[in-house]
Order: sequence, then structure tokens, then C-alpha cells
Amino acid sequence: MQLQHMQGGMEEFSTEEMQTRTFHDLWGETQGGGGGGGSADSGTSLLRPSSPQRLHRRERETVMLGVLLILSLSSLADLVPPPRSPPVLCRHCCDDLEPAEGSGEQPATAGFNHVPEVRTYINMTILKGDRGERGDRGTPGKAGPEGPPGSSGPTGSEGTKGQAGLPGDACKVQHSAFSVGRRKSLHSLESYQALVFDTVFVNLDGHFNMFEGKFLCHVPGIYFFNVNIHTWNFKETYVHIMRNDKEQAIVYAQPSDRSIMQSQSLLLELELGDEVWVRMYKRERENAVYSDDVDVYITFTGYLIKERVED
Repeated sequence: MQLQHMQGGMEEFSTEEMQTRTFHDLWGETQGGGGGGGSADSGTSLLRPSSPQRLHRRERETVMLGVLLILSLSSLADLVPPPRSPPVLCRHCCDDLEPAEGSGEQPATAGFNHVPEVRTYINMTILKGDRGERGDRGTPGKAGPEGPPGSSGPTGSEGTKGQAGLPGDACKVQHSAFSVGRRKSLHSLESYQALVFDTVFVNLDGHFNMFEGKFLCHVPGIYFFNVNIHTWNFKETYVHIMRNDKEQAIVYAQPSDRSIMQSQSLLLELELGDEVWVRMYKRERENAVYSDDVDVYITFTGYLIKERVED
């Protein structure tokens, strides 16, 4: 019933009247009883019983006041701008769901919370064919660098003794030897002189030169040499065994009223081309050696003991 009365009151006011009459006008009418000049008990006039016409009018005015309040609130609500929602870009169904790199856009997630991951699976048993024939062997590659030597393995067992080989050539042994004598006496001269021999006992390969009285070394090594001299009565005997131009040993006897045999021996290591000979001292002293045609009193002997082996 009250809703019907409100609807009836709203129909009696035109739209223009609702827009021109203010809230204060309606409030004044309500307080003053509609004449603008209310009595002292106008504040309580709404509580007093009145005639049906006056009560109906007041009900309309109360409805209009509520309508104006609703219109005022709606006008204030229109002034507040609605919250802006982020614009949603239009996408085609074939567009990529991810935003372009560097655009700053957030990926669209409306309508779904997780992008499904697509994985391709190929059944290889379907694609695999029959096994083909073996291909040709390729060319060998280059040899790699030589590796370090490995550790020595365990010692193997001793093998059986092999057959004896063929006999080899006989070792070549070098020989050198001489032995010569003199049958004539010899006196010293103003200068040194070599003692020359006239009798040959041994002279292998002619290593001793009979004309010069000197032995020439053809085989380097160690040699043994010996000289035997017969002295002259009342004369001095003074001879040297020489190696090239240097004295190596002396044979000496003082003057005496009788003659004696003197001997000297030594070992020399000779090089190829060395010469060994006997030298008589010069005439500063009365110097002589004795011999005759019957016997040989003067001898000179030498031979190789050990040849030198080259490394």
C-alpha cells in the first residue's frame, strides 16, 4: 500500500517541478504546513491528526524528499570516475601468446593459468628401415704422436741354447821385431853420429833401416829395446838410446885397462812414425866401442810387446 502511495505521489509532480524545486523549499513546506509561515507548533504538526487530504499531501511531500535524496546521491556518484581496467589487446587466434620482446607488455593469462607444453614424439620403429649393406673401408688417418715408453714387463723364462755359428776369421795380430849387430869398431867424431849396423839377425817387414841405423815404428804400441856394447881399453864408452831427437837412456863405461861388456834395456810406447836409434857422443871425450870381424860385440834389438787398440 505504501509503495502504491509513493508511486501515486510521484505521478502528480511533473519532471520540471521536480527539477526546479529545491530541497530547502520542500523542507520549508513540510515544516510550515505548505503556507511558508508556520505556527509555533509546526515542528510537531506531523504528529497531530489531520484531515485525510492534508495527510495525503504530506505523504507526497515525504516521498518527493526521498526521491530528491536518491537523485542527489546518483548525481554525486556520476562525478566519481569508474576504475579503469587495463586494456586488453585484441589478438587473433593464430597470434603468439607471448608479448613481443622489449614491448613491456605482460603476457596475457585471461582464460587460462598455464600454457600447455607441446612435445613432439616420433615413433622411430615406424621410420626405421632395413639394414643396408656394409660400406667401403675408408682411408687410414695420419699416425698419431709416439706415446711414452711403457714399463718393462716381467722377465721371461730362459730359452733353449741355439746352434753354434760358423767359425770366424782368425784375428789379425800385428808383429814388429828386429835384431842387428856390428862387426867393426867405432871412434867418436867432432859431432854426434848414429851407430850403424852391418849384420841382420831379424828384421820383420824391413822396419829397421840398415843404412841409417834407425828403427821406424809402423805399429803403434809398447816396445822393448836392448843395446849391448863392448868397451875399448883405456877409452871411455858413452852412447845414448834415442827416441827421435831426445835421449831416453845411456850406456856408459869409464876408461879402464881392460875391456868389458855393457848393456842397457828399456820399454817405450811409440806412436806411428817414431824413430829409435843409438847415438855416439862427440869427440869432447875419448870415446870408442870395440868389435872385430870374428865375433859380433855390438848388438841392437827391439820388438813389439802390445799393439795399441783403437777405441
